[in-house]
Amino acid sequence: MLGSFGIAVTTISLLLSLSLLYLSYYDLKLSSNRISKKIYKFSFLQILLTFLSFITLIMAYVISDFSLINVYENSHTTKPLFYKISGTWGNHEGSLLLWINILVLFSFLFLILDENKNKNFRLYTLIFQNILISTFLIFLLTNSNPFSLLYPVPTEGMGLNPILQDPALAIHPPLLYVGFVGSSIYFSIALAALITKVDSKSLATTIKPWVSVSWSFQTLGILVGSIWAYYELGWGGFWFWDPVENSSLMPWFLMTALLHSVLVLERRIGLYSWVIILSILTFTMSVVGTFLVRSGILNSVHTFANDPSRGLFILSFLALMVFSSIYIFFKYAPNENKNYKIFSKESFILLNNWFMIFFLAVVLIGTLYPVFLDTLTGQKISVGPPYYNFILAPFLLPLLFLMTSGPKHKWISPEKIGIFNIVLFIAVILFIIIFILIKESSILLLLILLFSTYLITQTIFDFFEKLKNKSINLSRIISHFGFGMLIFSISLNQIFSIEESFNAKVGDERSFKNYTIKFNNLETFSKNNFKSAKGYFEITDNKNSTSQNLTPEIRVYNKPETITYEASINTRLFSDSYLTMSNISSTDVFNIKFQKKPFMNFIWFSVLLISLGGILQFTRFRKKI
Repeated sequence: MLGSFGIAVTTISLLLSLSLLYLSYYDLKLSSNRISKKIYKFSFLQILLTFLSFITLIMAYVISDFSLINVYENSHTTKPLFYKISGTWGNHEGSLLLWINILVLFSFLFLILDENKNKNFRLYTLIFQNILISTFLIFLLTNSNPFSLLYPVPTEGMGLNPILQDPALAIHPPLLYVGFVGSSIYFSIALAALITKVDSKSLATTIKPWVSVSWSFQTLGILVGSIWAYYELGWGGFWFWDPVENSSLMPWFLMTALLHSVLVLERRIGLYSWVIILSILTFTMSVVGTFLVRSGILNSVHTFANDPSRGLFILSFLALMVFSSIYIFFKYAPNENKNYKIFSKESFILLNNWFMIFFLAVVLIGTLYPVFLDTLTGQKISVGPPYYNFILAPFLLPLLFLMTSGPKHKWISPEKIGIFNIVLFIAVILFIIIFILIKESSILLLLILLFSTYLITQTIFDFFEKLKNKSINLSRIISHFGFGMLIFSISLNQIFSIEESFNAKVGDERSFKNYTIKFNNLETFSKNNFKSAKGYFEITDNKNSTSQNLTPEIRVYNKPETITYEASINTRLFSDSYLTMSNISSTDVFNIKFQKKPFMNFIWFSVLLISLGGILQFTRFRKKI
């Protein structure tokens, strides 16, 4: 029943998208300055029915309707209700339906919120957006239908991968998809702006809030995914350059560059074509990330939907989208000749953009190189943190400097504010104090600490200046402060982290550095859908004469049959104690991994501040209009 209804509703949604394409194209020929009411009505019906299709799938999960293949393969009657609902988008078909819902949502919001914009500009945006919507709906119905029926109907489902049954991962995909898919609207806006020759000011004011929203959600999505991987996968870190992690980071670099470039365009100083290119590239890179994750060519702990046919469809769509965008760009792009003063604000923003492009290129090469090497030679390699740290870390220094000094310069004019030197002096004094306290020998880490301290100090001064001068951009201050704190915290985390791995039986004791770990007990028990072996450990800090108890687990799930290693984390303000254990087959010996991870809370909080800056940027813009 639900499956047939879902197919019918999704099919009507496709027909509505095709109708909107026709109505928008027809409305372009009319002399009226207002968009036809039919388009508004069809657009409202489109979002209503698309949302209804998603709600239908959620209901199928809630009532465990195993007549749907999708529900059968990804759910189970004993699964808690929260994870039944989140399981809706914890698979390829359901996540694709969520993807389409976000495409439709942004299309509808653009139509009703940007009513004061040029009619043809809005219609072309709607046309490009609905081309995307129609394409993905066709893909859904022909290749990845979440409402496909199963007969005979089984009495029980296969269950969802246990590592996906987690609150953080339940909200991670929706957050990330708003960022990923949200970039589609400024992809459509950019192409429409080229064709209708929209001026730079109008393009900037139209595109800015959408970039701010998608960038903020992308940042939050990356944060939540990192927190999940930290405590669920037993990695013990905030970022491991996993290929799927990289696929979410690459569009973020472009969004960051675009967010800054729009500031230049808003003042009619230039970068019109560059903003168009970045808008096209951002959504393109989002589709590239989708292709890498869903084609099965990446080896990752959280890759799913390893289906080459799906990858081929996305790759074909990606190629068509890229070549069409290139054609439209070269046909309609205006000529621009702008000369920037070396020490003007727009020059610093342009340099910032090139750093973002460089970071993107490094991550893209590191992600794709193993794929190409495997394809050409059959040799399998993995590119991990050493590669990224070696190449990217030195370039953080000029980036931090640009983020600190750039905002203190004026638009067009090379003049700068005098407080610049005072802040640098204070930052150096603070750095000397930190240097004396930490006694670090790595010159690169020390320089990163110095420049991040410089950025933090400058943004604190900027905040107090904001209290006097209301015109100063608070969103920029908060985001830059968050980024400075992020780099500062990561550096200290790198310096002070402790890691020890050893084998032990119950009753064993191990001492290293200032710590003693005793394996006190092992307890086994059963829950509804898994069996658990829980270890009881006492960790003593001999230097401070304090102790703490940690209880890592090994869980064996039966639906589907999976073994997971649950970390036990004792979180304090300035550091985390992190313990995992894994079984050594057919023995009573366990591998124990202990980590001391300082400043983790500061890392998470820093990313929240960065995202908050984007949200404030959006609200600041909406107040203006």
